[in-house]
Amino acid sequence: MKVEMDLANNPAQTPTNGGSENISASTLSSLLASKDRDYLLPSTAEADQVKISDLEGKVIGIYFSANWYPPCRNFNRVLIGVYEQLKSNGSNFEIVFVSSDEDLDAFNSYRQSMPWLSIPFSDLETKKALNRKYEVETFPCLVILQPEGTKDDATFYDGVQLVYRYGLDAFPFTKEKLEELQREEKRKHDSQTVTNLLTNPERDYLLNQTMTRKVPVDSLIGKTVGLYLSAQWCSPCVEFTPKLISIYQKIKQSLEEKGSEDFEIIFVTNDRDRSSFESYFGTMPWLALPFGDPTVRSLAKYFDVQWIPCLIIIGPDGKTVTKQGRNLLNLYQENAYPFTDAKVESLEKEMEEAAKSLPRSEYHSGHRHELTLVSEGSGGGPFICCDCEEQGSGWAYQCLECGYEVHPRCIRAVTPQSSIEDRCN
Repeated sequence: MKVEMDLANNPAQTPTNGGSENISASTLSSLLASKDRDYLLPSTAEADQVKISDLEGKVIGIYFSANWYPPCRNFNRVLIGVYEQLKSNGSNFEIVFVSSDEDLDAFNSYRQSMPWLSIPFSDLETKKALNRKYEVETFPCLVILQPEGTKDDATFYDGVQLVYRYGLDAFPFTKEKLEELQREEKRKHDSQTVTNLLTNPERDYLLNQTMTRKVPVDSLIGKTVGLYLSAQWCSPCVEFTPKLISIYQKIKQSLEEKGSEDFEIIFVTNDRDRSSFESYFGTMPWLALPFGDPTVRSLAKYFDVQWIPCLIIIGPDGKTVTKQGRNLLNLYQENAYPFTDAKVESLEKEMEEAAKSLPRSEYHSGHRHELTLVSEGSGGGPFICCDCEEQGSGWAYQCLECGYEVHPRCIRAVTPQSSIEDRCN
């Protein structure tokens, strides 16, 4: 299971459709108007209706969203911040909301929070046409329309991802601007060190687990470091943290027996208040960034974190080893250390070898159908284990009737009759 980050404070996103295209005034009218409407609703009931023709020459975001879906409400807060900053800077930008709300009251309630324009809720034909044209499959979705004459090649871009990843800097969402941002991003990653990742001009330390001692960030140089993005309000985080603590302690013990202290984890909080942070961090045996530190937000943005809990592994050279630390621990536990490609390749080979001795099928306690052993090459692939609710890949026991899947290690083998009885009980 995975949960979107608290988007009021940190970036995250649901993968969505989106594009960038050039658009003329006539095309804009055909997209947004109807036979009896040539206007859009303003942000407040007191304001005048806005003529669609007034949008000519502007960069426009067509925003598909719904009040009933939490990722939309979360992204909405982020988008409002970016929009208001762009408008205050005099940028030539406008957003048009296309609602997928269930009724007029929900639409009006949601629209009250929005400082931009909207397609009327009653105009079902225009909303359906826009959804079809841009092949909207998931929410939120932000499609960027460039004004006619823009020197852009109409390459498609995901507006939601761009806002999350680059914020204000993504404007005007052209290919040239995005390539510039990507070059800068690459430069930062190429010059990445644990020091420039975890410090800022006002702070060069981390908190120890008692929050009474400041640990210099430079003490981590040369170590493998896990950045653990998590929050107490997130139930998958709360479930994963005890597992991570157990694995952390096993890795530390193994290293200490070898005379090494080359592994550490840093808690990067996504908690909403200081008391939650202190309560949650109090359960952890590692270090943390202070609550409210700006580095917390910059790390989530820098690594394009989409979900929490998330464990990012930084190698002894200060470079990123993997952003899939959580998945690797779920698959291989403490054996995943030090998380390098070479180590993962070795573990995969071991898994392949071990799979040769596994039964081709099993009945699992709590599921009535027979489960078949599958691999990525025989109908398997990445999955969420229906037993431990953690991600898996490679080998799995899969129900060919209903899609139920479990890690091989999670199988509790029973007879067919016992499986049915357990299910019924």
